[in-house]
Order: sequence, then C-alpha cells, then structure tokens
Amino acid sequence: MTDSEIIRMIFGFKVRYLRLQNQLSYQELAARTGMSTSYLNDIEKGKKYPKPDKITILGQALGVDYDEMVSTKANKKLQPIVDLLNSRFFKLFPLDEFGISPEKLLELFTNTPDRVNAFVSTIFRLGRRYHIGEHDFYREALRSYQDMYDNYFPFIEEEALAFRKKHALPADFVFGTDFLEEKLKVDYGISVERRSLPGKKANEHIRSYYVARKKVLLIHPGLTTKQETFLLAREIGFQALGLTDRPFVTRIPKMITFEKQLNNFRASYFAVALLMEENRVVADVKHLAGQASWKPELLLDLLHKYQVSPEMLIQRLTNILPKHFGFKELFFRRISGRKDLKDYRITKELHLSRVHKSLNNALDEHYCRRWVGIHSLRNLNIQMATQGEGNDEPMLDAAAQISSYYQSDGEYLCMSIAKPSTYNPQESVSVVLGILITPQLRETFYFLNDPQLLRKQVNSTCERCPIPDCGARVAPPKVIEKNMMIERLNQALIELEKEV
Repeated sequence: MTDSEIIRMIFGFKVRYLRLQNQLSYQELAARTGMSTSYLNDIEKGKKYPKPDKITILGQALGVDYDEMVSTKANKKLQPIVDLLNSRFFKLFPLDEFGISPEKLLELFTNTPDRVNAFVSTIFRLGRRYHIGEHDFYREALRSYQDMYDNYFPFIEEEALAFRKKHALPADFVFGTDFLEEKLKVDYGISVERRSLPGKKANEHIRSYYVARKKVLLIHPGLTTKQETFLLAREIGFQALGLTDRPFVTRIPKMITFEKQLNNFRASYFAVALLMEENRVVADVKHLAGQASWKPELLLDLLHKYQVSPEMLIQRLTNILPKHFGFKELFFRRISGRKDLKDYRITKELHLSRVHKSLNNALDEHYCRRWVGIHSLRNLNIQMATQGEGNDEPMLDAAAQISSYYQSDGEYLCMSIAKPSTYNPQESVSVVLGILITPQLRETFYFLNDPQLLRKQVNSTCERCPIPDCGARVAPPKVIEKNMMIERLNQALIELEKEV
C-alpha cells in the first residue's frame, strides 16, 4: 500500500471511531456536516480524503480540532492500531493474497478498539521481547499462505506444463544445465556467467545473482550440477510467471518485502514443478507406497531419476501428497547438525493443516534425539567415517520411522534423507517429511505394516519431555519439573483452604 493510502486509512479509522464514540449515525453526521452519507462512508473506508475545510467541519462535528484529525498520532487507546496501520509491515503486506479487505479490517478495528488495541500491543511486546522482526513475520506469513492452499498452486503447475509443451518435452525428460541455459538465452534473452561471483569473501555464500539491467544471471562456479539446475529453472520461473517484484540474490536478505518473498517462493515452486513432472511423481509415490516393506533405496533412486537434491524432492512431495492423495496433515523440516552430534538446529519448517508438536522453538532447548532426521544424520556420519576422504560417490542416508508423540494419540510416518552440508564441511543436513497416520494412509502406504520399520516414541525437546529412561536425553526435563512444582504448590493451597 502507498503512503497516501495509509494516510486515508488512518484518517478514515479516526472518523469512524469518533463517530461511534459520539453515537452518531451516518445520517446524523451528514446533517451536522452537510456532507452526503455516501461521501462519509467513502472517507471511513479510506477511499476519500477530504479537503482542509471539510476536515475542519468534520472535527467540529466530532468534537476534536483540525490538528488531531490529520495527525498520525492518537490517544493511548488507539495509538497501537494507528502504529500498525502506519508500519512498514502493513504498507508492504499484500492483504489481498489472504482475502483480507482493508475496509473489513478497519471495521474490525473500530468495532472493538479496546480488544484489538490489547491484542496489537501484545504482539508488539512479544516481537520486541523475542526479537521478532518483519522478516520473521513475513516468513511465517508465507508458511500460512502455503497452508491456506495446501501447498498446491494450479496456476504454477499449469505454467510449468506450458513450458514443457512449448518445447515439446516428454514427461520423462531430464533437465540439464545446458538445456536450461539455452532456453534462458533464447526465450528471455538472459545469459549465464560463472566467473564474477567469487573473489570477495562476502560472495562465498551467494549462489546466484541476477543483474536485471544487463539480463545476466551470475552463478557461483562451486555449485553442484543439481544446484545449478534448480537456479536456472527458478530463473525461468521468474520470467515465465512475470514476477518483476523479486529478489535478485539467492539467499534473501532479511530486509525484504512480503511480495518479494512470495514471488521467490512461486519461482522456486515453478522450478521443482518443472524438474519433477506432476503425474510422474504421483506414479512414483504410488510405487514407493505400494511396497510391503520400507525400501530406502527407492526414495534415493528418485534423486537420481530427476537429478534433484533431497530438499527439492521432499518439498515436491508436500505439493503432491495433499492434492493427489488427500494427506493434508503433514510437515516438512530441515535440520542441520555438527558432526560431533552435540548441536542441532531446525533451519526450515512447513506445517500444513495444523501446528504439529515438532514445531521449531526459539528457547535454546535441546531437540528430541529420537527424531528420524537426527537418526539419519547419525547414520550419515557413520557412513562418511567409513568411506573416508577422497570418495567421489555422493553420501546420502534415507530412513523412515513411525513417530508417536508421548502421551498423545498422534502418530506420524516420517521419512528422512541426510546429506553433507554444501557450505560447512563440519555439518550435515537432513530433510524430513512427516505425514499424520490415518486409516487412509495405512491403506495407501503398505509398508506401515512392516515389522522391521523403526518405531519410536518422541517429543519436542528434552526440557519438555517426561519420557522416563529415555536413553537419548541430553538435558533434564526442567520445564516439566517446574510445572510439577507449580502443580504441587496449587494442590497444597487447595489442601490449606480445606483446613482453614
């Protein structure tokens, strides 16, 4: 939203609030000001901004002076809402993508200002307390956007299919860097250059950079073929989808608009949809699910079949499973861990349909070591130690387990692929797909009945886990212990009340 649109919204919000505070109908305010009810309605909806003489008349009718009417300041009750409307976040957040009308938002704000004020103030305080910035909020908003559409976007799928049809490509066509580079040049006039990015230390972790004025895509020369393939396909996505409001660098800087982040997601979605044709992936899932026993090699074979990374494959499954199989309660998680196995970090998460217990935490707690993603990392480290240095074969580990959360009815089929980190030789990365086990899932994935399939009771973090004799615990259950202490105190107060 533009600055002028925001100013109109703040002014309209004030007029509507003051009118309701004075218990005036549109007709009564129109009689006091000589303005039509339709004009007043447009003012309150942020569609019109009156001239100074009319602002003076409005202020007199509502009991405030001109300066208070036009100021972006307000009383204590309204200021948090005005701050929200005037914030960079509100200006840059595309409400229409979430089906939110600014007029309805203003109506909500003015109908219950006290409650909205308390809510907005709480959000601001939590943001400051936990150092939550715009980038964090936009990232979570993007996850909610994906959830809202079950992470399946037909218009992007259609564009990827249109690209295949345009170039008469069969469904089993395997994309290579030479082909994609040629199409960028021929279709969009974009050339690829692999020499400019190295040199400065700041460029070490920049995989690609698009120089729009020269129509040149710079790619870091140290990338794998699969990484290059994705970046080239993603650039085609930006062009094919007409996404001009976009980031130009691979790793998005924190100070970025939601629109850029959303368009980056769309181009990335296009890339995986292009590289992994929808119907072929559906057939592959059916083949994997139809096995009587868990066969990790089938999952790894898909990486070679499509020439994609583990993350691209798992992300593609989060598109396919909700749409074609009806499995909408699932999560994606990426975990990074050092080779010494002491530290793990969740670096990316997506939860569809609900927030699952494995949700990332920002409290510096220790994640449950029983997760299959961490199990994969351990197996990979053993494999790497066994193979030693100088082995050119890619080192990967695929694992699956049925994870049941302690004292919960929910069980998940979790499949994981681990690989060495691209950037840090001391780290490895695992990507995990978790699917809520339902009768429908059991009818589809035959290997759920495999007695050899790993089954483990898990939790979120050690600090919040009451599982006795865990064996994998690396920290005491201090949150549980604190809650038990509070419960004992409450029980003691109840007993004391009875005795008095």
